[in-house]
Amino acid sequence: MRRFRITFITLAAAVLSLVSCVGGGRSLNDNYMWFDCEANYATLSHPDSIRFYLEKCRALGFDNVVVDVKSIMGEVLYDSDIAPYMGDWEGVTRRRDYDMMGHFIRFGHELGMRVFASLNVFAGGHNWFDRGIIYGDKAAWQSICYDKGKLVPISSIKTNYNGMLNPSNPEVQQYQLDILREFITKYPETDGLIFDRVRYDGVTADFSDLSRAQFEEYAGIRVQNWPEDVLSWYDADGNLRENWVLGIRGKKWVEWRAGVIHDFVAKAHTMLKELRPDLIIGDYTGAWYPTYWQLGVNWASREYDPCRVPQYREWATEKYHETGYAELLDVYMTGLYYSFITKADVDRATGVVGQRSEAGMDNSLSYCYSVEGGAELAEEVTMGVVPVVGSIYVEQYLGDFGKFRPAVEQALRSTGGVMIFDIVHLNKHRLWDELEAAMTK
Repeated sequence: MRRFRITFITLAAAVLSLVSCVGGGRSLNDNYMWFDCEANYATLSHPDSIRFYLEKCRALGFDNVVVDVKSIMGEVLYDSDIAPYMGDWEGVTRRRDYDMMGHFIRFGHELGMRVFASLNVFAGGHNWFDRGIIYGDKAAWQSICYDKGKLVPISSIKTNYNGMLNPSNPEVQQYQLDILREFITKYPETDGLIFDRVRYDGVTADFSDLSRAQFEEYAGIRVQNWPEDVLSWYDADGNLRENWVLGIRGKKWVEWRAGVIHDFVAKAHTMLKELRPDLIIGDYTGAWYPTYWQLGVNWASREYDPCRVPQYREWATEKYHETGYAELLDVYMTGLYYSFITKADVDRATGVVGQRSEAGMDNSLSYCYSVEGGAELAEEVTMGVVPVVGSIYVEQYLGDFGKFRPAVEQALRSTGGVMIFDIVHLNKHRLWDELEAAMTK
């Protein structure tokens, strides 16, 4: 019976592919399944597994898949002439000629699906494993963090698994652009690219000498008290604060960093569209816009002006809105990684915030820290210039998976589709039936 079902699904998908548009057009819907490279390394080392899970996803209504091809270590999962090959992970090895992405493209297109590649752009190391390009010949590219009053390389902060690079470094930017160009040249049938980690590590990065010089040139000033005039860890009496505050140059610094990220996205957009005008360009970020400025990212529309919102004026300059890059995207995936599902859930909360600990998050009980409210805010700040896809992190609901289905349903109601992160968690926690129920409601 199972064999007949899979065969029927495959045939049905083949028919659907005739009426759907693969390769730059709009498909039947906008639901995406994400395949993380590290978590799924063993599973995706077998073509039969790739086909099996693509068929499973297609049957549930996912017409798009996102496949990690560049890890947070800066290693890639294809035969690159530029970046190191990720030929092993946790005891599993792959031959360099194993064409994982080729299998995804072939099987996915047979099923009428669009296949996207995701790349961790400004990531260069895994600090829990001391592995990645910042632990090799690219050590000079790593972020220098002003952490608890000390300037330290990010590789030394072992509480943070992300070994991030300095996005403002011209060599780093060119390296990443070269990788993007190489990938889309090697895989011209890829339907789109999703940028991930096109950002700074956090508000404490990057405080290298290079970043200081670039900022001073941008602002036309000399920072007298570096880095305290930008980010302050010490009070007037010279005592270390529990938490940082923006210094007297902080708001201009926020503007400059957001401009760095905007300009890189613009460069990548121009280059990729020249190579492939039909290429779908997307981006994933967290949905917590009120604090996402800490990561140097403004994923809003250029027409959205945070200076008009009183609570944002403590960090937003009058020019900050010019750093918005939503207009440069064909799809935007917003991370609704919240334990609260609805705004009513927030109203009923007793003061305990149950959210995933992500870069840039705070402990606010505002509506935007719910799936419903976060989606509304994402739609508000992007102003309709790009389709918004609500993204759900499966293990957000660890300990209470009864919330998983309502979260998916809410994302589908509130945005133009859903992205599920990640397929490995569906398998681990046996949530396929719950997902199917949410998708077919």
